[in-house]
Amino acid sequence: MSISMIGIDHNKASLDVRALFSFTKKAAGDAMLAIKELEGVYGCVILSTCNRMEVWVSTREEWEMDLYERLCAIKQVSGESYRDYFVTRQGQEAVEHLFYLTSGLKSQILGEDQILTQVKDALTLAREAFSTDSVLEVLFRMAVTAGKRIKTEVAFHRANPSVIHQAIRMLSRKGFEVQGKKCMVIGNGEMGKMAAQTLREAGADVTVTIRQYRSGIVNIPQGCQRIDYGCRMELLPQCDLVVSATASPNLTLREELFRQVDLTRPLLLIDLAVPRDIDPSLGQWEGITLYDMDSFRDSDDTPEMEESLRQSKTIVKEQMDEFYQWLEGRDIIPRIQEVQSEAVHDLDLRLHKVLQKTPMEKEDREKLQQAIEKAAGKVFSKMIFGLRDNLEKEVFLECVAGLEKVYENV
Repeated sequence: MSISMIGIDHNKASLDVRALFSFTKKAAGDAMLAIKELEGVYGCVILSTCNRMEVWVSTREEWEMDLYERLCAIKQVSGESYRDYFVTRQGQEAVEHLFYLTSGLKSQILGEDQILTQVKDALTLAREAFSTDSVLEVLFRMAVTAGKRIKTEVAFHRANPSVIHQAIRMLSRKGFEVQGKKCMVIGNGEMGKMAAQTLREAGADVTVTIRQYRSGIVNIPQGCQRIDYGCRMELLPQCDLVVSATASPNLTLREELFRQVDLTRPLLLIDLAVPRDIDPSLGQWEGITLYDMDSFRDSDDTPEMEESLRQSKTIVKEQMDEFYQWLEGRDIIPRIQEVQSEAVHDLDLRLHKVLQKTPMEKEDREKLQQAIEKAAGKVFSKMIFGLRDNLEKEVFLECVAGLEKVYENV
């Protein structure tokens, strides 16, 4: 059994390159099934977010298929031109990456916890597509557990570390205060709702766009107004700030739409979507300032952050050790159970004659025999797992092999 992944993220690839390899939920489900059908693949999970896309597989040992080529075939991207943007990891390196990622320690904004939800959603999607297996299931669940522990046990010195919070802080440092500003949020998904709620809590006057066909069934954050998506350009001249965060493959704000709008005040545009929602050329317009996902980098380096990182890494190590114990036991435990069964059966045969001669009722004799078998099993487990915890792995495996030989001819 081997664990491998291939991924692309904000550290090596621009937003436009990442967009080529991003997946919608439906596309991710289809891709996971296509990859799992490959010979030697036992399970597949795809994680696709604004900042990264990763394909995870559990395979037989010595599996050598090129995941990059398979990914390009699925996304219909040709050539080798994008290979350098990808990172591949295997075994322990891959496991460590997932634990650190899920804990928010590899995010564009250090300590943000949106990635925790995104990893959970990726696992849920893989379950629904029947593309995961026991190894990836436990790996992702334990990585999520590490992220949850960090979220509850580690007090990162900033509250609510997310892209929109970072954007507001950055704008404040540049002299733009959100309080009292007229803001429009395009999109009412998870990211859009968070943006609207955060802006509202910061004191902005927020309006959220809703598609007309969904207007009666969509909830928006408390305190926000709503307008139909088709009316967004009518409201735009009144806005100081517009955030677009949709899952649409099409641009929500195109340059040609702005040619019909009379802008009388400076306008800030924030594009939180991958692929892009806002035409990049609008950033060249006079009076318009455009930011995208790659505009918000976290460079904080304080003693408080260092202590938070230390605590987080301790938790990650504990949870990783637990995963490796499970992974190692996954192969050895069935062998131990078989030896245990043979040992208990051996004891049962040896005691049978003695118990038969014991002056007691048959029912009491059977109960005693069952109690002895149960106690013998517990004693065996205590001894064998005590050896596991006190011996080097190789020595312990030799002990198990030796016990197997004792009973192989019995």
